[in-house]
Amino acid sequence: MIVAIDGPAGAGKSTVARALARRLGVAHLDTGAMYRALTWLAISRGVRPDAGEELAALAREHPAVLEPRAEGPGRVWIAGRQVTEAIRAPEVTALVSEVSAHPGVRAAMVEAQRALMSEGDWVSEGRDVGTAVWPAAAVKVFLTASPEERARRRREELRAQGIELSYEDVLADVLRRDRLDSTREASPLQIADGAVVIDSSALDAEAVVDLVARLAAETRAAERTGSR
Repeated sequence: MIVAIDGPAGAGKSTVARALARRLGVAHLDTGAMYRALTWLAISRGVRPDAGEELAALAREHPAVLEPRAEGPGRVWIAGRQVTEAIRAPEVTALVSEVSAHPGVRAAMVEAQRALMSEGDWVSEGRDVGTAVWPAAAVKVFLTASPEERARRRREELRAQGIELSYEDVLADVLRRDRLDSTREASPLQIADGAVVIDSSALDAEAVVDLVARLAAETRAAERTGSR
């Protein structure tokens, strides 16, 4: 079974997907971490975020490697470097939407993601899992929240990392990323056909996990009885 969770920045996709994968006993794929890893590598090598061909070549030459862990976020590697914490830095966050907008970059990433998901059961999250990476996913969810709530969550995450930014600056960045993600030419952020929309503005992660786990159980039951 493939569970695809898409949605905008700060909606809680990673937290929900990790917890759901543990509950279902399946693998977890954070597609956003792969784009972040490429963005980190581009910054470290001086490749501009508007250099689409160079970025696509970088993505093909140095595919991101995700190393699962029993607890907590899996480790992320690229070009022989362990970059799990580095890819969450503000400078990476500021550029990842621009880097990931290039068609060549997305083509390389989608190919790698499909190869990973071609065997076994997965909970995969990102911006285009249900629309471009795996449209035939058994369960498709579009997880969202108000921009204000997503900015609040992002600011708390940054504070936990010792980074202090004003709420206004974080909200402006959330809105900027929403605009870039939803208007890009290649695989723009949108609700996949058949996806269940969940607004997490007033829900904690456990409540969202419960909802998606229920959808997965209902889908499995329907598949067993042949009603799908």
